[in-house]
Amino acid sequence: MIASDSIRLQAGALYGFIERQKNLYKRYWAWEVVWFVYSLVGVLSIGYLASGLEALGGGGAHFDVRSTELYLLAGALLWSYLSLVFMEVAVAIAWERWEGTIEYTFMAPVRRVTHLLGICTFALIYATVRSALVALVVVGLFHLDLSHADLGSAFVILLASTVPLVGLGIFTSILPLLSPEKGEQMTFAVQGMILLVSGVYYPLSVLPGPLRLLGAVSPLTYTLQGVRACLLQGSHVAAQLPVIGLLLAMGAVLIPAGLATFGLAERRAKRLGLLKRSG
Repeated sequence: MIASDSIRLQAGALYGFIERQKNLYKRYWAWEVVWFVYSLVGVLSIGYLASGLEALGGGGAHFDVRSTELYLLAGALLWSYLSLVFMEVAVAIAWERWEGTIEYTFMAPVRRVTHLLGICTFALIYATVRSALVALVVVGLFHLDLSHADLGSAFVILLASTVPLVGLGIFTSILPLLSPEKGEQMTFAVQGMILLVSGVYYPLSVLPGPLRLLGAVSPLTYTLQGVRACLLQGSHVAAQLPVIGLLLAMGAVLIPAGLATFGLAERRAKRLGLLKRSG
């Protein structure tokens, strides 16, 4: 009975954190419109870059403009989704400090895993909806040929990629706990480094050796490779099982490690009095 009550309590708390995030977005809905337009413009810019290569003389006899366009748009769309999930999780603590609720959240009788997974669940739902809207606009404007793509397999890889992505987000959400002044800015630096080394707009072979090594341990690298194989070559899920297994294994390491490190950072922040809102 006690265990059943505890599960109900944690499930209710999980839903409560999802509901709270939803209400925050409703309060600042105008900013969400701005960020949606920002995401859309970013993806469209990459698509028109690919289209412009032919106009600028890049469309030689062996240059497939449509494949290049799909390659770049797939990278831009995936980055729009994955970076959104990553940042929503990473800046959640900074946002709570600004709202003045972080101390109450940390004192609430809920497990930290419930708190963080509630934030992650909302981030996944929100990122999926916003990225789907961007994708609809992109497919309509560029008339992408997806007749040879295996969309189901691409979706499975995308689902698998959310596991290590949540782990990365939890790790990065520690930064505002370590430094109230500069922690949030550091999350953007981490995001920029992931963008650089993960092959979003180019193959890793163009990077120098040290950056290629960083790209080899980035979950986004394998997500992009797997999804592109499904979209461009019609690769099936059976052929992508090694990629899916690798992503899940990365998540199995990153999430527990992230939760454990977050616990250490939380105790340090409480001891040093770093949770108080400033500004």
